Amino acid sequence: MTVKICELKNLGLLALKKQGYNDDEAAIILDMLMYAQLRGNNQGIVKLIGRGIPKNPNAGQITVERDTKLSARIHGANNPGAVVMHKAVDMAIAKAKEHGFGMVGTHDTSSSTGALGYWANKIAKEGLIGFVFAGSPETVAYHGSYEPIFGTNPLAIGIPTDHDPLVLDMATAAMAYYGLIEAKTAGKKIPPDIAYDEAGNLTDDPEKAMNGALRPFDKSYKGAGLALMVEILTGPLVGASFVGFGDTKSNWGNLVLAIDPELTCDRNVFAANVTKLARRVKETKKLPGQTDILLPGERGNLLTKKRLTADTIEVEDNLYNELTKAAGN
Repeated sequence: MTVKICELKNLGLLALKKQGYNDDEAAIILDMLMYAQLRGNNQGIVKLIGRGIPKNPNAGQITVERDTKLSARIHGANNPGAVVMHKAVDMAIAKAKEHGFGMVGTHDTSSSTGALGYWANKIAKEGLIGFVFAGSPETVAYHGSYEPIFGTNPLAIGIPTDHDPLVLDMATAAMAYYGLIEAKTAGKKIPPDIAYDEAGNLTDDPEKAMNGALRPFDKSYKGAGLALMVEILTGPLVGASFVGFGDTKSNWGNLVLAIDPELTCDRNVFAANVTKLARRVKETKKLPGQTDILLPGERGNLLTKKRLTADTIEVEDNLYNELTKAAGN
């Protein structure tokens, strides 16, 4: 169905309030969710249905445990990932603007940080290069295994240009976990070669995949190796849990890096040259049937602008109905 964007935002806000968040927390989470929803990213309002992302009743005060001019580590105290990430990104940006580089790790968050491209985009809009990594509970098998050992372990890289930032946002898994939830909610199958059931058989049933394991994004050792690197950066490096050590369902970890291009070159020259490079990529010869060469984040940018201009967005019927229930309507 097609709904007004303001209506969808209002339902999302009501759902977040019902899940225990105050005004400031709800605003932070909702802005990230709507960024994803407008782009057609499965890190959007689907997060609010079913069990949702209720505020942990044991949530405490977010504190900075370590703090240097270049780095920090934040104790999330069971607060939602997006709220803790908001603080981490702001700290990384501030450090990079003052000293050229900022690295902030977080641990003990109790939920996903959502679309990592949202955070990388925020860094890049400040004229900085952003790297964002996120860990999560075991969902993905290593190459050659069908046992879930890693999270979907996404990463995002944001690069400033003369226009919209270039933002690569990807899971190291073949599908984000909420992609499985979306498919299950819509009664749809998933691609037949991206997940295993509990017995190690390939499955196109999202529910069986949720009880089994996803494969790495390229279904090979390269994707598995990248997932392992993200696991290290968001587990051992930041003091968060990882498989076999601690509770990965309640102690998620993240890492944010912000880098000022001025460390190696003029910031404006860098942005201009990235713009030239991006333009050259788009001008490369197209294969038959290819109408456009899309850069990282470009498809989502175009879709967002189209939807904002129309002030409407298409939402799968079952998803909308479940969101209405979550909002208490």
